[in-house]
Amino acid sequence: MRSAKPASRPPRLDPDEVARAWAAQLAAERPGLIPFVLDRLAETNGRPVWERRLDPTSELVLTILSQNSADTNAEAAFAALRAAYPSAPAEGTAPAGATAPKELRAFPGWGGRGLPDLLPPDWPAVDAAPLAELIDVIRPGGLAPQKAPRIQASLRALLANGDSYSLEFLAAKEPLEARDWLSAIPGIGKKTASVVLLFSFGLPLMPVDRHVHRVSQRIGLIPPKADADGAHDLYLAMLAPGQMYETHVSLITHGRRTCHAQRPDCEHCPLAPRCRYFDPKAE
Repeated sequence: MRSAKPASRPPRLDPDEVARAWAAQLAAERPGLIPFVLDRLAETNGRPVWERRLDPTSELVLTILSQNSADTNAEAAFAALRAAYPSAPAEGTAPAGATAPKELRAFPGWGGRGLPDLLPPDWPAVDAAPLAELIDVIRPGGLAPQKAPRIQASLRALLANGDSYSLEFLAAKEPLEARDWLSAIPGIGKKTASVVLLFSFGLPLMPVDRHVHRVSQRIGLIPPKADADGAHDLYLAMLAPGQMYETHVSLITHGRRTCHAQRPDCEHCPLAPRCRYFDPKAE
């Protein structure tokens, strides 16, 4: 008796083809949806304009600290890093802290209070710190035993790449090449890499965090079953390069202020007329 022929596996779909197909479908079935979303959110919250907020290595470490933690906690942990491992001021400048600004610099799309414009931590000291010590320093950020090794692995990857802790070399790479380079570091995924590259260099990448993912699914900008990881590539097909920063900041701001995970304020939502969470038949 013949043995049953094993069932063949369905062919693996190419992510780029899936993204292009979805972008074409969205444009055909719901024309003008992306401009509508961006224009309505700009009327409510203003239209964000890109500017670098931190040096790229600080951006990377702060983003690691914010993984699965409130942004205010990430700020506290980054401030603790600065205090525990202070950088020496350049020769001829005032001692560290002598002219430190008291005002906090808020970040577009960021959920914390902001950080003062001070020198970054001393990265060689952070890299060389005993792991248990580093865990204790960043404990205010939450999940310190997971994040401390990620921070040191990231710093060591930078050092191995070019004998310094600078990330500036990524500015010259193609966006996806730069994202792949960062994502190869343990604990760095598409979201963290995209945040660093978008906010540090303005590279056209679209970070999808829990707020962006939730808002995108509710509106219908991405398919109902699309996960956050896959949504990164869907957006690359859906958006023009110049729309990435505005879309990320506008959606994350909307998620924080209006489209909450629990009890979204649909009554005052400027996107309600075309949101499929509010109206499943919205066009």
